[in-house]
Amino acid sequence: MRQELMSLPKTLAEDVAKNLVMVAKLLDEDPEQAYAYSRIALRLASRVAAVREAAGFASYATGKYAEALAEFRTARRMTGSAELWPVMADCERGMGRPERALAMAGEPEVQKLDRAGQVEMRLVAAGARRDMGQADAAVVTLQSSELASSAVHPWTARLRYAYADALLAVDRADEAREWFAKALEADQGGTTDASDRLAELDGVEFVDVLEGEDAEVAGEPAERDRESYEAAERDVPERDGAERDATSDVDDERGDVSGERDADLDPESVPAEEAEAESADRGTDAGAEASVDGDVVAGEDASGAGSAEARGADEEAAERRSDDA
Repeated sequence: MRQELMSLPKTLAEDVAKNLVMVAKLLDEDPEQAYAYSRIALRLASRVAAVREAAGFASYATGKYAEALAEFRTARRMTGSAELWPVMADCERGMGRPERALAMAGEPEVQKLDRAGQVEMRLVAAGARRDMGQADAAVVTLQSSELASSAVHPWTARLRYAYADALLAVDRADEAREWFAKALEADQGGTTDASDRLAELDGVEFVDVLEGEDAEVAGEPAERDRESYEAAERDVPERDGAERDATSDVDDERGDVSGERDADLDPESVPAEEAEAESADRGTDAGAEASVDGDVVAGEDASGAGSAEARGADEEAAERRSDDA
């Protein structure tokens, strides 16, 4: 690919390379987005075989099999390689022409494929047999030295899985379970759902708890904010009520203190016996003060009266002396 891009101007080659990188990155995660990037690269450099191949795989991933087949054919003419032969045959299957795919499996181009390519072609041919309703023939098509080998290759898990699925289609469930288990052993990258198929055969039903939890987590922030807001709204009147209660308690305490003070000043709030005793005490004190005051006044009056009588006697004596003289 690098050599093919080197034939382009530097800036153009960089733009094309960026789009091809995005196609490869998004092909499994987001095929539609990968397809969009492939179309950009195709407009920039349609005469580059790598661009045609990338556009073909992006179309294939989105189910545009006719478009993908056209791109693969163009790339094959540019390179002369038979590497794309199995995926081209699978595009024929996707377009509803399994017999054409089966015919391609017998073409000389298959002999030019490496071992991985031949296994891929065998998988396509077995799928075409099943599309045509020939389930038993599909089982026979997959029986090969690659299937019998105990060595594990990148394609081993897919080959064993396809064979197990073909066995299940012809009601050979026990054998199918054995091969699903073998596929699971070889499936180091998790490219198949062999574990689920095994569980299904064993009658085990899985409940996807994480799916519900993910939904709750996705809606949790907004729900939590809403609940917090509602709780805050409820707390406001409660706090106001608490403040009013606290104020009322303070007023009550103040009222109690004021009441005690008023009780000390208000005779009616004092029990009758205590009031009479206090009144008697007050009367005794008043009588004692009155008697003291009375004695003083009486003494003063008596002293004044004695002085007047003495002065009168002195005056009479003085008058008699005056007459005698």
